[in-house]
Amino acid sequence: MILLGRSMCLPSLATVQELFSVARDANIIPDISLDPVLTTFLSLDSSAALQHHHAFLQRSMTREQATKFSLNLTEELGGSRVVYGGVGVVALALSILFDQVAQQVRAQGSAEGGTLTQRSRANKIFGISTSSRIGWIINSYLNLVPGMANDEEKMAETTELYDRWLKLELFDHYERMTTKKRMSSVSMQQWLTGAAVHLHMRIHQVRLHSVPLGSVESLRLSYKTGLGRLTQGYTAYLRRNIQETEASGPQKPKTRTASGPRQTNVSSTVNMTCLSNRFVNLGQVSPSISTESFNETVAPKSSADISRRCEGMITRETLNDLTTYSPELEAGTLGLLVIEPWRNVSHNVQHHPCESPAIQQALVSRIIKAQDLEQNGNFFLYSESVLRSLLRQKDDFELKTN
Repeated sequence: MILLGRSMCLPSLATVQELFSVARDANIIPDISLDPVLTTFLSLDSSAALQHHHAFLQRSMTREQATKFSLNLTEELGGSRVVYGGVGVVALALSILFDQVAQQVRAQGSAEGGTLTQRSRANKIFGISTSSRIGWIINSYLNLVPGMANDEEKMAETTELYDRWLKLELFDHYERMTTKKRMSSVSMQQWLTGAAVHLHMRIHQVRLHSVPLGSVESLRLSYKTGLGRLTQGYTAYLRRNIQETEASGPQKPKTRTASGPRQTNVSSTVNMTCLSNRFVNLGQVSPSISTESFNETVAPKSSADISRRCEGMITRETLNDLTTYSPELEAGTLGLLVIEPWRNVSHNVQHHPCESPAIQQALVSRIIKAQDLEQNGNFFLYSESVLRSLLRQKDDFELKTN
């Protein structure tokens, strides 16, 4: 509940909803939820889910493609059976391999197939960039799993090695987020994804008799506690970064372009930053921007970089050609909603200026509510019976043709 003094004013629910809808439609509402692929294949239902996924891919192909699909998979796996292939990180790795091989088989039948000699590299994995350190470790490990899963000794050694790398990176990542002000939606999702995969790498090592059971429980409790602290920090981060400025009167911009309907335009926001600092104080925002946090964008790294990019970008012709860059904009015709650096959108929602602080806090609550934080937390809240059931999973995977 937001407590305000008598001299301040509260926005209507309709105003808050309208601004939330503007952000949602512009696709700037952050999402730090666990990817459904993770929650599906790192679960007690992993074996059935993998069989279903394999059968679905086969049904979506022609008979010739399905035959090629099976042959390619047998070659990749070194046989038709994969030890522990239906459970945990092995099932997760196989699901990715199935998608890659299916994509390759379909591409070979297309006009572009003649030039395709290998599977394309993914830019993202489970919602995080494969160029990030956490994403690279996860992607590299899962690409290795299918080819070594039938060699338990090699599987155990490799999993132990990647377990160590991921553990160290997650520790450093956590420290950067909590003590060095590197918090962001991107960094939150990276940590959460990394922690989920790491926990199940450790579970698989127990299956392989590489580590004791207690190491899984201690890791689970550590991530449960860490997630709670990071969620609090993330909420505080949004409170600091969400900014909203109201749109003023309905007057129309006077420009040289043909008249047309004014609309929300997320692509204009970088140029808007160049035009005016009325909405965002770049001196306050830029210190929180890090290369790692925004490695999935081409965002400038500093205010100086912004200035360099703006040089030559804004000319008199540009101002006259773009409706949103009219003199009326600088006077406040359009408002601006900033969720976090480089997630912002212009809007035409009108309200009293004094309502902006309350709107900002209400949007924090709406955005946090939109995250599937309960599922994120439950992933690290396994009961003892569920944890032991996960450890007892031993389903192999066998290739079957329809």
